[in-house]
Parts: sequence; C-alpha cells; structure tokens
Amino acid sequence: MAFRKAVSVVVLAAFVLPGHAAPPSPSFPPLIVLTEQSPPASMQYQGKVSGHETDKVKEMLSRTGISYQLDVLPWKRGYTMAQRDANTCIFPTTRTPEREKLFKWIGPTYEADWSLVGRTDRKFTLRTLEDARPLRIGTYNGDARDDYLRARGFNVDPVQNDHSNPKKLMLNRIDLWVTALPPGSTALEQFGLNGKIAPVLTFLKVKVYLACNPSVPDAMVERMNASLDTMRRDGSFARIERKYEHWSDQK
Repeated sequence: MAFRKAVSVVVLAAFVLPGHAAPPSPSFPPLIVLTEQSPPASMQYQGKVSGHETDKVKEMLSRTGISYQLDVLPWKRGYTMAQRDANTCIFPTTRTPEREKLFKWIGPTYEADWSLVGRTDRKFTLRTLEDARPLRIGTYNGDARDDYLRARGFNVDPVQNDHSNPKKLMLNRIDLWVTALPPGSTALEQFGLNGKIAPVLTFLKVKVYLACNPSVPDAMVERMNASLDTMRRDGSFARIERKYEHWSDQK
C-alpha cells in the first residue's frame, strides 16, 4: 500500500515513553493506523502527527508493543480504507449503532458533545435539535454528524475540510456549524474567532474510539483496550489532554 510521503509517518513501536514501552510483539500483525486533520485531536503539525487523540493512540500502541504505520488522510478516504483493508484502523471515530458491526472498537479515548455553533451577533432560540430544522447546517463530508443529520432530513451543507465551516459561518453561507466539543473544551479558540462564534445548542453526547477492521485479531483488540484502561487509571489521559487544553495554531 502506497502512502503520500508528505503526510506519512512510519512508526514501528518507536514512540517510547520511559518505563512504558513494550518490546515489539511478533505474534501480532502490524497495523495501518489512519487519522484526519482535525486539530487539536489529530493533525499534521510542525512536521509530525500529533494531537490529544493521536498521542493517546501512539502511547497505547507503544505500551502494547504493536508495530504500526500512521497516516493522515481525508476522513472519507480513511474511513473507507478502514472498512475495506485488513489490519487497518481509524480514529477518532464516533461509535454509533449504524457503525457497530463495521469495526472492532478500542476505547473510548474521549467523550464529546455534538453541538451547533453559531455567530454571536445572530439570535438563535434553540431548545431542541428540531428547532434548527429550517436552518442551513455546515457539516463535514462523511462524518458521523453529517450522516446523523442527513438521516433525519436536516438541511446540511457539507465540506471536504471541517476547518472551512467557521469561515462559511462568518460569511453567512451557513446558519450553524455542527461540531464535536469535549465538555468544557476551548477548541473553538484555535480559529481566532473568540467572541464571534459560540455553541448555541448541545444535542447529543457521544464516545469516540479507535475503530479497526474486523480482521484485527480479538487478542490484539483486548490488549489495546487493556492498555487504554491502564492509561486512564494512571493519569496518562489527563496528562495528554492538558497538553492540548489551550492549543491554537493562531500564533
């Protein structure tokens, strides 16, 4: 499988934290691990792939001794590959009933609120998601939120890159933007629009996972989940999340 050199990072159990790395496991096949450009959760930034979800997955794989290759791709392409190709995984993936049987699930790695974001200089009275039905909602092509709203007949306007949606919002090309925000998140700060956009309605709480092709061995899935459980207990999740708490590329 060929990957673009500009965004591909090959990691063979080389992301090592002192005292935590396990030796490579010859009994497990190497994984192709895919993610998207979605700061601060996952991103190609300053020459490396990072983000709070990326760092969790890297550390988990290091602790389990599983070899892997990591690549950043457009979400829809990566999601298709994870369904189609053996020993391929993708994150951060929202676990929904529609997706349940498509993958084996490792996580959750974090929880998020699905929220509608609007301009602060416009007045919205949204008590439920149904109140947003007459409005144009910006979505991300192939994303679970896009699928969710389409299935319910909402007026969605998808883009290839989710970072286009705040710009569309400020240009009044959409009325609202649907995005995922961890509770208490400051993620909107990264767009340099402080005070200009803000959540107006949270309508669903979801959990996010590393989703793997069903070909990944069950024993491998169990080891990865056990490693994540340990990371939650020993404070690794909190440490990684603090690192990106106020992340912004507006510097």
